[in-house]
Amino acid sequence: MAFFPGFAETWQEGADGVRLRVRVGGEGPPVVLLHGHPRTHTTWHRVAPLLAAAGHTVVCPDLRGYGQSSKPPTTEDHEPCSKRAMARDVVAMMQGLGHERFAVVGHDRGSYVALRTALDHPGAVTHLAVLDCIPIIEHLDRADARFAAAWWHWFFYAQPEKPELAILADPGAWYGGDPAVMGEENHADFRRAIADPATVHAMLEDYRAGLGVDRVADEADRAAGRRVGCPTLVLWSARDDLEELHGDPLRIWADWTGDLRGGGRIDSGHHMAEEAPEELAAALVTFLATARRGGDGSQGPA
Repeated sequence: MAFFPGFAETWQEGADGVRLRVRVGGEGPPVVLLHGHPRTHTTWHRVAPLLAAAGHTVVCPDLRGYGQSSKPPTTEDHEPCSKRAMARDVVAMMQGLGHERFAVVGHDRGSYVALRTALDHPGAVTHLAVLDCIPIIEHLDRADARFAAAWWHWFFYAQPEKPELAILADPGAWYGGDPAVMGEENHADFRRAIADPATVHAMLEDYRAGLGVDRVADEADRAAGRRVGCPTLVLWSARDDLEELHGDPLRIWADWTGDLRGGGRIDSGHHMAEEAPEELAAALVTFLATARRGGDGSQGPA
């Protein structure tokens, strides 16, 4: 398959003066695809064309701090790399492209941005799909010895300075990545990103925000009983450890959503967009065709 056939790479304004590198293609109801750490938007190169072929306008940005998008200034509270700030970017980017309402799909760290977009901007988000995640606060509430051993990087990446030193000593050895699995162009884009000290620092600021301002935001929403109102799909990798650590993710997401449409396993490792694009795209196309339920339980327009 050609690399993003029919897509155009462009730049769009986010929030707070941030500029986002974005790839856009297709026509139809818009859907935003948000990547995780340490990838860039090119991780979606096999999925995005399938969604476009199914009748969607597909928008794939580099999140702020990642890839070639702006690296916001570091602050003591790490708020410039918070999920709330990234969610503002998503809304501003889509408005700049002429879309007031859109679906959001997030993987890994991008799933926390997708969730925050749906919670903070409920009028903008028509559908939410989260891949390989539960909300940050739910991870931290379950942070026992098994979680700490498996997801130690959350706590290491949140430390000052030392993670940058460790990663930048040999980014390729630290992050790995196989071009045969990822695709040559995607792998090359990823390698450029992880070799850039400014990008590595900004990606780690994402984790520092995660244990601070992002956790506080999740706690406040949970305490207030705030839930995602739009149709929500939860997918996770059959060969990763989310289910092993936390049990059925759907049971956890049920407390965060008002219209949970189910979900399940994708037969892949963690990077499902690269490893199982057809299965993932098929699940997303089916889900995105569903309509929002009306207040009386009837089906209303999405």
